[in-house]
Amino acid sequence: MTTALLVAALLMGFFGSPHCLGMCGGLVTAFGLSMKDISPAKRRALVVTYHIGRLTSYAFLGLIAGLIGTTVLEPLMTGNNIPRILLGLVLVFVGVTMLGPPFLNKLERFGMRFWQYLSPLRQKVFPLNTFPRALTAGLLWGFLPCGLVYGALLIAVVAHSPISGAALMFVFGLGTVPMLVATHETVGWLRDKIGRFRLRQLNGAVMVLSGLAVVLVPIMMSSMHSGHSHGGGHEHMDHGRHSAMMSDADTAPHDMSQMDHDGMKQEMDHSMHNMSDDTAPTHHSH
Repeated sequence: MTTALLVAALLMGFFGSPHCLGMCGGLVTAFGLSMKDISPAKRRALVVTYHIGRLTSYAFLGLIAGLIGTTVLEPLMTGNNIPRILLGLVLVFVGVTMLGPPFLNKLERFGMRFWQYLSPLRQKVFPLNTFPRALTAGLLWGFLPCGLVYGALLIAVVAHSPISGAALMFVFGLGTVPMLVATHETVGWLRDKIGRFRLRQLNGAVMVLSGLAVVLVPIMMSSMHSGHSHGGGHEHMDHGRHSAMMSDADTAPHDMSQMDHDGMKQEMDHSMHNMSDDTAPTHHSH
């Protein structure tokens, strides 16, 4: 897991938090109404407590997602590029989701069934006048069906370890906190700025580009390196041929001089032999 991935999760939570406000606005209002008779200082402490519970649930879900990734997917991804490609595709998918298409709405509707099963337990935490109740409410809140959360969980699946998955989901949850704890005036300001500058769409586009880079850049680098290696091989072969030719050129005069030297030696020996024949004494018979 890299710092860039943690930053992506944080920005995903922050710029996607208007969606969270739409999903959880009623729940936040109910929490606030249940604490209307509590002092401001204790109310702030209770708000912090139930957000800690919510982030704990996110971290737990990230732990499970990371565990699934390492036990189910990792044996299929050892010794190949599948983890990197899968991470890039997940980033692209989540980025496209933040751009607008509601791919995860069906999963939200499916998750609502599980949320309905928790209804009796949810009723028992009201009013949120104690810290155990606030913590329990936050823990339950973390399981509220949310397409944005599901997208973050997909990233946690390819985070390479359960701890990394938990950390990613915790950081994602931190990104959603400012919008959910802001006052009514501040919420309106944040939503206006995020909508006016299309910051959610911008973050989605950045995630799409990041995912494409994760997938394509190593492939391009590998292709370039392979081409360079082939070019270097031809250059090496040409250099080898040149060296061999130079070696032959250097050796040829030496061989010719050796042949000339041997020929001259043989001619001198032959001449000396003739001279010895001419000077030898002649015996005449009487």
